[in-house]
Amino acid sequence: MTDTPPTAAALDAADPLAGFRARFRLPDAPDGRPAIYFCGNSLGPMPFDAERRVREVLEHWATLAVRGHHAGPAPWLHFHEQFAAPLGRLVGAAPGEVVAMNTLTVNLHLMLASFYRPAGARQRVLIERPAFPSDRYALVSQLIVRERDPRQVLIEVGPRPGEDVLRTEDLIEAIERAGETLALVLLPGVQYLSGQALDIAAITRAGLGAGARVGWDLAHSVGNVPLALHDSGADFAVWCSYKYLCAGPGAVAGAFVHERHARAADLPRLAGWWGHDGATRFAMGPDFVAMTGAEGWQLSNPPVLALAPLAAALEIFDAAGRERLRAKSLALTERLRALLEERCAGRLQILTPRAPEAHGAQLSIRLTGGAQRGRAVFERLMAGGLVGDWREPDVVRLAPAPLYNRFAEVDRAAALVAEALGAA
Repeated sequence: MTDTPPTAAALDAADPLAGFRARFRLPDAPDGRPAIYFCGNSLGPMPFDAERRVREVLEHWATLAVRGHHAGPAPWLHFHEQFAAPLGRLVGAAPGEVVAMNTLTVNLHLMLASFYRPAGARQRVLIERPAFPSDRYALVSQLIVRERDPRQVLIEVGPRPGEDVLRTEDLIEAIERAGETLALVLLPGVQYLSGQALDIAAITRAGLGAGARVGWDLAHSVGNVPLALHDSGADFAVWCSYKYLCAGPGAVAGAFVHERHARAADLPRLAGWWGHDGATRFAMGPDFVAMTGAEGWQLSNPPVLALAPLAAALEIFDAAGRERLRAKSLALTERLRALLEERCAGRLQILTPRAPEAHGAQLSIRLTGGAQRGRAVFERLMAGGLVGDWREPDVVRLAPAPLYNRFAEVDRAAALVAEALGAA
């Protein structure tokens, strides 16, 4: 006799994270009812405390004006420093290895300027196919600026024919085959299109073993999957904060630089005055002296208004706890997968790997019948109140997130997909 699977109501009643939903303003569906928001992998919903945090900064600006840099409960001169510890906990970093600054692609350019150092035979860069466009644009532009031919320098590793996700052994084989010609490995922690979580530790080990630098784009990883950047030995990583971290559209991003580079004199960088040694920054001297650690890659004084929502978001993540978030994330995603496979068999293909260690809070779904039919089904889902996103040419991404989604929403989402497929 088999046990009866728990109902969504029972799972929601027993959920230790259930109370966190009330800390977010979730959008409404077209009919005015609450939407099923499965799009936090693209833009997280607004924490209610984000508004309060921004209002606090506005009030300090109004009442203190320039004195706000040094006065008030959170002086702007040091405002960015409060983010290092909670971000470090999320990405598994040691003190001094993390900084909140800029946007993801700006940070990627800064890291490439320092860590892509072609010399002699070491010229080549390994990326995945398809890479997120902004990553590829940034990398190709860096190659062109340095008068390297991308057609000769880039090594692109994609899924095998007939497959939809990368194989770790293929990436490692490509790294080893490139050997002494490889200068840099640049890969995503979670691949944006398929939702596949890559083996950061194994791939980093292979890249370093080949003598290359290794960097990671964690846009779909931070706040989503377990990370241990320091222990992995990665040289650098960059991420945005508006997806799973729920820090708002265009939110201030982050960067990681391993502590072995904290004082590296052989790493040139694109410098700005906020990366200058804090003790002598306002001496206004002509020579740049980098701060120790990741902060030494800062350019300008921090955008305090834009940072304020990130403070609200990170407070929530600290309160929820990484272990509880990961456990619920897997439970939500596995339930959604099981229901879709049961109710929609033969009418869709789930691209995201099944193994728990190989995915986060996202299922990438290809609907049968071609891209035009798939897009029509996606539009029905949106009209029915299920908010996911469409990625060309034919993928619907659904991302139930543990901070604000319920098991009952997973059941309703699966029913909406089945209904939309039946109507197409």
